Amino acid sequence: MGKIERIHSSLLSREVSCRELTEEYLSAIERDNSTLSAFVTVTEDCALETADKVDKKLSKGESIGMLSGVPMSIKDNISTKGIRTTCCSKMLWNYTPVYDATAYSRLKLQDAVLLGKNNMDEFAMGNTGENSCIAPSKNPFDMSRVTGGSSSGSACAVSSNLSVYSLGSDTGGSVRQPAAFCGLVGLKPTFGAVSRYGLIAYASSLEQIGPMATSVEDVSLVFDAISGKDVLDSTCNREYEESTFSHLNDSIKGKRVGIIREFSQGEHISSEVKEAVNKVVCTYEAMGANVVELTMPELLQAVPVYYIIACAEASSNLARYDGIRYGYRAQGDFQSVHELICRSRSEAFGKEVKRRILMGTNVLSGDKCSYYYDKAKLLKDNICRQFARAFEKCDVIITPTTPTPAFECNRKAESVELLCEDACAIPANLASLPAVNLPCGVSKTGLPIGVQIIGNKFCEALVLNMAYKYQQEAQLEFCTKWGVSQ
Repeated sequence: MGKIERIHSSLLSREVSCRELTEEYLSAIERDNSTLSAFVTVTEDCALETADKVDKKLSKGESIGMLSGVPMSIKDNISTKGIRTTCCSKMLWNYTPVYDATAYSRLKLQDAVLLGKNNMDEFAMGNTGENSCIAPSKNPFDMSRVTGGSSSGSACAVSSNLSVYSLGSDTGGSVRQPAAFCGLVGLKPTFGAVSRYGLIAYASSLEQIGPMATSVEDVSLVFDAISGKDVLDSTCNREYEESTFSHLNDSIKGKRVGIIREFSQGEHISSEVKEAVNKVVCTYEAMGANVVELTMPELLQAVPVYYIIACAEASSNLARYDGIRYGYRAQGDFQSVHELICRSRSEAFGKEVKRRILMGTNVLSGDKCSYYYDKAKLLKDNICRQFARAFEKCDVIITPTTPTPAFECNRKAESVELLCEDACAIPANLASLPAVNLPCGVSKTGLPIGVQIIGNKFCEALVLNMAYKYQQEAQLEFCTKWGVSQ
């Protein structure tokens, strides 16, 4: 039984009131957040108001949903009406949206208790959590290690038990990689499965909102709540007829599990990660699944393809933040509008955001567009075709989520090696596929190791079913010294 189900049962039995539970989480945040930097904004009044609403319903004998009264948090690039949403950038430090993102509004309708907005890499650009304009989030397993990014605060909050679950966004591994580094389950849904309305854009063709929690059951419940057609997002036009939660116990006997040779034997994958992932494959075999070996050399091109496309889209999406239409405006006297824009953007954007905007502008300029961007789009299409062929041979694909466990803070800053940390996660974004990270082992230094399960488009039910069956077989348990007691 996941944490959400346990809380729901406790609320129904009146073992604890929703207000008491919420106050316990708020107290833990007040105690630990200065150390962990998981939250940018704490929404105490909003949380207690919702908690009292749930308690009132229970006192009247009214039914409540599974997510009602469950304390949760949201990455700070997901819009929340009347609540500051900064993208952890000086550019949007005083921005307060006038509308809710669809994903949050659906949780709001179920009386989910919002504890606050989570820290992140600025504008979701980064995979360590160190690019926030405030202090970077800390890894609860080892404070000297990175949390992963860009959904760093979301992973930190859930892993340290300052939040039951969190919504993050995943453009190139930004839910799965921090989930792997912090021992969590993290789902990147199919592109178009969850509405992006209200998600502040970085790379629109690649990003998806997805949940993070300590169990597959919890991730499944949250996904079921936020997924489905939305008239406000033209790319989100599919209704899910059945819940993924109802399929968690489906048999996996006879399912075909694909292993990609380039990842299972790749030199860039550490030996302890390979060993942990291989144990997962052996477990599935013992449970009746059939293993199929795949070769997909095109995936070795995924990292440069991703950075060309993502940076090009970032260059376009962030052009609106000029100090005139949106965002921070520099102070002083200016000789021209051009000077005002340059000063405003130079002062407000961090180093990594500037780097990606410049790269994106460069690959879109003049004849470079056909040489870089157009070729990257063709290679992206080729990667999609390779996955389509792979899923003719198998039902799911298993890879490492990250090449290594969480690495030391500042160790890989500004290095090419850092870009390759998402090499296993990026292909699912390029091919618009669902993928989930699942804890599968512990390194020699006590750090979590994650395995990734990738499915065909809109096959979240199968992906989560496979993850749940392994979780049950391996009897995975989550524990932490931080936050609210288990």
